[in-house]
Amino acid sequence: MYAGLDSGDIAILEAIEGDARQPFNQLAERVGLSKTPCWNRVQAMENAGVIEGYRTAVDPLALGLGQRAFLQVSVDFEYYEAFEQAIVAHPAVVDCHAVAGEADYLLQVISSDVSRLDSLLRRDLSRLPGVKRFSTTICMKAIKRDGSITAAARFAAAQEHATSSTRHKRRR
Repeated sequence: MYAGLDSGDIAILEAIEGDARQPFNQLAERVGLSKTPCWNRVQAMENAGVIEGYRTAVDPLALGLGQRAFLQVSVDFEYYEAFEQAIVAHPAVVDCHAVAGEADYLLQVISSDVSRLDSLLRRDLSRLPGVKRFSTTICMKAIKRDGSITAAARFAAAQEHATSSTRHKRRR
């Protein structure tokens, strides 16, 4: 379930997700380890790719970026590689996912206001390689951002456990 991670590793991940800047001695104390074993576990998870990096959360409003939008984009199949390269390079696209459904991609973009967003859509994104059409949903307010991955993993494990328990009871 946790790909070879034990409860100590999960505790470290939860603590780091909450505050990645805490000193190792504080982290170690929080998870019930001494500093060196805690540091070794963090290093092992970094080397294994479990910890992908450390990022700073920046308030978009502080930088004058108050308008978020989500775009469902349909792309001609023969252009998907060029489209993906262009999206990776575009600074206004903060998130992009290949999806199944009516659209091929779901993008999150950010701009200063609706007027600039309109310009971004008409002058930039509509002209990317292979774009056939897109549908835009303007974000009015962010309710939850950057949720905890370890909390989601715990929730999924609890669901799996509940499903397994139900199946086991039915077999009796």
